[in-house]
Amino acid sequence: MTQPRFGPAGTADSFRTMGYKNSIQVPEYLSGFGLTAFEYQCGRGVRVNPDTAAKLKAKAEEYGIALSIHAPYYISLSGIDPETRQKSIGYILDSAKAARAMGAKRVVVHSGSCSKISREEALELAKQTLKKAQQTLDENGLGEIILCPETMGKFNQLGTLEEVLELCGVEERFLPCIDFGHLNARTLGGMSTQSDFAAALELVENKLGRDRASRFHSHFSKIEYTPGGGEKRHLTFADTQYGPDCEPLMELIAEKGYHPTFICESAGTQTEDAATMQAVYLQYRSRKTTD
Repeated sequence: MTQPRFGPAGTADSFRTMGYKNSIQVPEYLSGFGLTAFEYQCGRGVRVNPDTAAKLKAKAEEYGIALSIHAPYYISLSGIDPETRQKSIGYILDSAKAARAMGAKRVVVHSGSCSKISREEALELAKQTLKKAQQTLDENGLGEIILCPETMGKFNQLGTLEEVLELCGVEERFLPCIDFGHLNARTLGGMSTQSDFAAALELVENKLGRDRASRFHSHFSKIEYTPGGGEKRHLTFADTQYGPDCEPLMELIAEKGYHPTFICESAGTQTEDAATMQAVYLQYRSRKTTD
């Protein structure tokens, strides 16, 4: 059975304290935790040195680390200005080129705001932009790079689970990036019980089919939120006030035999918390195989 992958978004505090200095060392660092995924952060722009990318690719292959890229945060698929949308396509293309250079297969994309227009209008614009982005990747020989629209945590952002699944319906190659912390924040704690997680996974499978549902991309962290806006800030697994907890989800993943990629976005402890998620998953999988 193909197993889920677990890893951090960017480098945790322990990367430096353990004596590591540059991104080429990330695969070796992660292997010490038994992790097999890493999300390279291009949130503030795609600035990837070709030599560094080639070396990171080689090291990731050596240590069995699957890479993904987070595209720039300022991408707006639903921007009302056509120039903004066209620039966003350019940023996605740049991200895909960087992904190819380092051997990454998935690019996570924010969908943008819907504060100035209706959610329905924003969704239609985002669909059109994503379709054009995929066409652009294909025209540039980058069709193997998988775009992953992400669920978002603030109320004024496009990115409910339903909206992301609508975006994924545009192209069968797209995979949803389900950020369970974001979903919990935008529903003010509505992603807490196992039935909450089960309903989300069932919706994905009903909309996209079991194949895509079984290998979705995911971000996971505990996130502080406010009643007025949703997501406020990322926390660590040590927090006991805000959720979500990973245990109910890990049990479901083991039961369903899914093999998604889980990227932990905890604030500074993302590597350690990713290892915790993996340990919890393996515990449930072990129980399932012995039942």
